[in-house]
Amino acid sequence: MTEDFFKFQAQTTHYPLAVEVSHAKGSYIYSTDGKKHLDFVAGVSACTLGHQHPRVNQAIIDQVGKYAHVMVYGEYIQKPAVELCKLLVANLPEQLNKVYLVNSGTEATEGALKLAKRVTGRSQLISCVNAYHGNTQGSMSVLGNEERKQAFRPLLPDVDFITFNNEEDIHKITTRTAGIILETIQGSAGFVTPTDNFLQKVKKRCEEVGALLILDEIQPGFGRTGKLFGFENYDVVPDIVIMGKGMGGGLPVGAFVANEKHMNLLAHDPKCGHITTFGGHPIIAASCLATLQELLETDLMAQTLEKEKLFRTLLKHPLITGIHGIGLMIAPMTPSDEITNRVILKCKDKGLILFWLMFEGRAIRITPPLTISEDEIREGCNIMLEALDEVQLELGL
Repeated sequence: MTEDFFKFQAQTTHYPLAVEVSHAKGSYIYSTDGKKHLDFVAGVSACTLGHQHPRVNQAIIDQVGKYAHVMVYGEYIQKPAVELCKLLVANLPEQLNKVYLVNSGTEATEGALKLAKRVTGRSQLISCVNAYHGNTQGSMSVLGNEERKQAFRPLLPDVDFITFNNEEDIHKITTRTAGIILETIQGSAGFVTPTDNFLQKVKKRCEEVGALLILDEIQPGFGRTGKLFGFENYDVVPDIVIMGKGMGGGLPVGAFVANEKHMNLLAHDPKCGHITTFGGHPIIAASCLATLQELLETDLMAQTLEKEKLFRTLLKHPLITGIHGIGLMIAPMTPSDEITNRVILKCKDKGLILFWLMFEGRAIRITPPLTISEDEIREGCNIMLEALDEVQLELGL
């Protein structure tokens, strides 16, 4: 299987972790060699309720027994998708009342960028240095790292960049700007949280010049920060919100949500302003709905902040210089990329899954399932501390 993996399946890097998966349950992934791996990554923030959650599994099974794909998005009335959109709107600010379901976070980004241009009639888009919003052409155009996109140019024209939390840069948003897209919490940059009411100040500037504020909730959304959506922590309401990852209970999905008046513009001049074959797929919508219901009907979201405190209490070590982020979206920082690499790989060998962040090599990604227990947190943190001790000794630090 390993040989075939490398031979037939295209790789994203030359050095994948290459764990051969047997099965997964709860907070653990089991490999075919009989080893169990405690999951502190949750499929990169995607498996909100862990692996094989019974409510999600049952919703999928029930829907499989009725129908799967029957028609392209937006033509047929399919109960799982309608109920999902209705419940999302009921738990969003009143201005965000129309949902467009798509297949992934990057497609949600594409739809949001198109909508901002359609609403304003403008062309300029603004993003942030070290921003990541997906990897298709439009999303890559607002990716804030030139090294990552140089090989794929030309991309969208008329895109400018500001620095997250830099108030002086806000004035780059002008009457030429269709929209500014920000991650509520910058993910690949190192789980950087907004400071000094930065998001509120950006929204105020947008209102002054008629631009739209697009907030990317693909990583912080669905309870990871203690609220259903991360922007709720910062007293700001975007004009468009993007979601994905943890929305699907482990299945591929995305959505962008805006005001009905704005969203309806995608239906004319031209009609089918955004189209998708599999968006709103009934099986995936059923999984999303079950995930959302579980979050809303339990105290899992509130627990994330208590679990964050436990992580911060346990992860004290000379090689941890600080911990970025909020809730169960946190990143212990080490003094160097080398230390981080060694710790992540040692933990893999010891049965703990950690991961990297794209633009901040010193960061260690910790985004476990929201269902992770305190005992599992202690287990994983003990493994991390053991790995840190070993790295400290090896490097003579």
